[in-house]
Amino acid sequence: MDKIIKKKKWTAKKIASIAGIALFGVFVVYLMFFRDSSSRLYVDKDKMTIASVEQGRFQEFIPVDGVVQPIVTIYVDAVFGGRVEEIFVRDGAQVEEGDKILRLSNANVEMSYMQQENQALEVLDRVQNTRLGLERNMFTLERQLADLEYRLDIARKDYMRKKSFYEQGVIADEEFENAEREYNFAKRHFEIGLRTMQHDSLYVSTQLEQLNQSISRLEENIHMLHDNLDNLIVRAPISGQLSSFNSERGETKSSGENLGQIDVLDGFRLRARIDERYINRTYVGQPASFEYGGEAFDLEISKIYSNITGGAFEVDMQFNGNEPQGIRRGQTIQLRLQFSGVADALIIPRGGFYQETGGNWIYVVDPSGSQAVRRPIRIGRQNIHHYEVLEGLEPGERVITSSYDAFGAKDRLIFR
Repeated sequence: MDKIIKKKKWTAKKIASIAGIALFGVFVVYLMFFRDSSSRLYVDKDKMTIASVEQGRFQEFIPVDGVVQPIVTIYVDAVFGGRVEEIFVRDGAQVEEGDKILRLSNANVEMSYMQQENQALEVLDRVQNTRLGLERNMFTLERQLADLEYRLDIARKDYMRKKSFYEQGVIADEEFENAEREYNFAKRHFEIGLRTMQHDSLYVSTQLEQLNQSISRLEENIHMLHDNLDNLIVRAPISGQLSSFNSERGETKSSGENLGQIDVLDGFRLRARIDERYINRTYVGQPASFEYGGEAFDLEISKIYSNITGGAFEVDMQFNGNEPQGIRRGQTIQLRLQFSGVADALIIPRGGFYQETGGNWIYVVDPSGSQAVRRPIRIGRQNIHHYEVLEGLEPGERVITSSYDAFGAKDRLIFR
């Protein structure tokens, strides 16, 4: 009789299938949740620059080039245009205020001067003749008044004498009356002459004052004409060193044309061009410094020129204290323009990585030294040597500061 054989539930094949499915599930879970999916790149460690993150002293500044200029510069311009006839000094000469520099000739200016001078002299002559006439009239009036006063005195004395005789009964009535009439007539004439003299004197005084003022103005105009003609001779406005003076005999200069400049060499200043990005952070009194001949010198901004040309603006800087010996006009000196004082900060050296990352992330070397991992950071201030790190790094960590151009922004760099 046949025996019924029970079918096994767990055959080797079934167990193997289940195990395979389980392993596949575990593999999928690993791929989904546990596998390192970050991008990576194998690189040569020796071709990189690796620096340590440090807690140190930091000061924000930028390098700028300052050009040495005299502390005072006066420009010499031609008041009138003309032909250069004579040159008295050459470029680089030391001149005193009022020294002749060159002489120009201008036929039009000279002819105009002669005409205006003649006209002014003619007017002056007429005015002076008018004044002389008024003065003569005054002398005539004074003479007439003196004559009237003389006649009055004679008539008064004759009247007083005949009055005494008349009271004594010595002379007739008619003779006394004639003497009295002559006296009153002379007295009346004198009073009229005196009032006329006073009136004319006041009028003449006013006229003479106006004429004298006119004469003064005419004389001033003639002096101005002389001065204008003298402007054809260019003179030094101050004492100093003549520079940028390149005129030659026979050249024609235009009115207002710059002929050169005079530098007062009692001191120097520096003029620097600063990137326009810093215009809102630049202020009068802002400190700067540089080293020259092994000695440090301090300056501060004294003037800011607000107009921007070529992406930069200019400032003037003056020295605080001593000036370096031996500097020359036009010399270029590299300055450190300071934007903050010295303070403690977390810093890393400057490097080419910033161009690729913008300071938003950096590769940090792990403690084993076998790889570097990309990490977000935040960069604050900077100077020519260091960046200030605000977030993302700790003192003692090591970072790659060289260029990242060949890394393709991978998440992990594996060192070979």
